[in-house]
Amino acid sequence: MIMQFLLIIAALIAFLFITLYLKFLREVKETNKIWHLLETSPNNTTFTTEMVAELPQPVQRYFLHAIQPGTPLANSVKLKMNGSFRLSPDKPWLPMQAEQIIRALKEFVWKATIGSGLMKFIGSDYCFNNFGRMRFSIWGIIPVINAQNQDITRSGIGRFVGESFWLPSALLPQNSVIWQAIDDNTIVSCMKVDGESVTLTFVIDSTGKILKMSLPRWGDKTEDGSHTYIPFGGECLSERTFGGFTIPDQINAGWWFGTDKYFDFFRANIEQAEFC
Repeated sequence: MIMQFLLIIAALIAFLFITLYLKFLREVKETNKIWHLLETSPNNTTFTTEMVAELPQPVQRYFLHAIQPGTPLANSVKLKMNGSFRLSPDKPWLPMQAEQIIRALKEFVWKATIGSGLMKFIGSDYCFNNFGRMRFSIWGIIPVINAQNQDITRSGIGRFVGESFWLPSALLPQNSVIWQAIDDNTIVSCMKVDGESVTLTFVIDSTGKILKMSLPRWGDKTEDGSHTYIPFGGECLSERTFGGFTIPDQINAGWWFGTDKYFDFFRANIEQAEFC
């Protein structure tokens, strides 16, 4: 009798795990479908100095550093990265491997594996067609995060605008991005994405290399957990040139950037970048 009971329990557990895994496979298929929708064809238009000639000199310096003249203007970039991630200041750093696609001021998909051993989180974060979603599960079986609402969407818009330095062609004035120079090393861009107005600030050096990035990003990292615009940003520690684009390849980023509450949770190293 006991053996039959244990067999029934084992069968139910197996059924549950199989059901959860099949659900995970459906989610992966959905995410991959969105990924493929964001892939673009190569652009025949190439970058020229005339495209930025009317911009303030520090902004010109950034673009002329980031995009080599004659480079085809990419509509999207596919990234492969490694690094580390943590959930809160009192939590340990976990290893991270990820792939990401960003389409010019439109959408992004980030597919990641975070952690190792028994605590390996697999999932994705994306914003597509004015819809944001974040899903992660332990080993693709035990769900831990499945969030989809307007707050996630607004935060997602802030994320991919903040990461647009990985796709410099998206920030050209031809894409309705308005630029101004605060001083010789601080440049600010203003844009509207899916009805959301976003202001992005770069601190650059004398060559045009990005040193810091910041923007107000919608989030809930507040004392009471309420959503508001929070200073978000990070440091660009090094850079690398891929196919005519010079982009940060090592960054640290987090919430409350520039304040004494700064909490960096994302550290990434770009291994590959493919521009299309």
